[in-house]
Amino acid sequence: MRAFVFPGQGSQKVGMGADLAAASAVAREVFEEVDDALGQKLSALMREGPEDRLTLTENAQPAIMANAIATLRVLEQEGGLSIAEKGDCVAGHSLGEYTALAAVGAFKLADAARLLRLRGQAMQAAVPVGVGAMCALLGADIEKAQKLADAAAEGQVCQVANDNDPGQVVLSGHREAIERAVAMVKEFEIKRGVILPVSAPFHCDLMGPAADAMAKALEDTPPGALYLPLYANFTAAAVTDPAEERDLLVKQVCGRVRWRESVIAMKAAGVEQFVELGGKVVGPMIGRTVEDVTVASVVTMDDIEALAKEL
Repeated sequence: MRAFVFPGQGSQKVGMGADLAAASAVAREVFEEVDDALGQKLSALMREGPEDRLTLTENAQPAIMANAIATLRVLEQEGGLSIAEKGDCVAGHSLGEYTALAAVGAFKLADAARLLRLRGQAMQAAVPVGVGAMCALLGADIEKAQKLADAAAEGQVCQVANDNDPGQVVLSGHREAIERAVAMVKEFEIKRGVILPVSAPFHCDLMGPAADAMAKALEDTPPGALYLPLYANFTAAAVTDPAEERDLLVKQVCGRVRWRESVIAMKAAGVEQFVELGGKVVGPMIGRTVEDVTVASVVTMDDIEALAKEL
């Protein structure tokens, strides 16, 4: 069995998609469609920067999705592959769940771009700049991370935001609580804590206003039928019902990204090969989480051609 997976925020960088667009009219069409949907030259920002504007959540989220869908479309239309035929399931890390839904026909490309633009804006607006923060805990399993979060909270929000792999967990919440957590890592036998350069505290209870905004947006633009099962971040379980997935996308805004558990669940269901499209971020996490699987990260035309030959 094979899973196609999609990266989340942090995988953006200036120059993303440029080589693909130069080599493929199919990729250019994807970027143009996203530009038109947003009324913005996002593709130029992706290609040329500046980095601080690309990193803004409202730009990074649709940019990462556009890059991954461009990679997928080139693979399908020029590589002669269909993920409906070659895949058994999909998953995406945080915003990557929207990319995964677009990949399996549940969202039109333009709708996915507009939803992610709104999601980014709503997440940014939910908490004043400087009030929240996130930190990565390196050398921490979920149990150690949870104990640290509980100890550092002191009445403030301090929660596990991302359970990425057996040695990397991300906390999110009030800045003071996150700073306390970083200062306390050694007490909990955690190797390191690093404050992340993000503009808002994603995937914690402080994101409530953003969840409300997405609930309304997803009522107006709900996901349609999925032609492959999707492993949802919020449950780490397979979903095929669009109405259930719409509710899970709302819960995902404040909820933990259960990536490690999702990978374990896919492996338990029989997945032996994971293919990351549009990044090289979640692939390494998968490799650290489960054994006896193959992981391919597909970004360039060479990557696409190699995968097309293999499959």
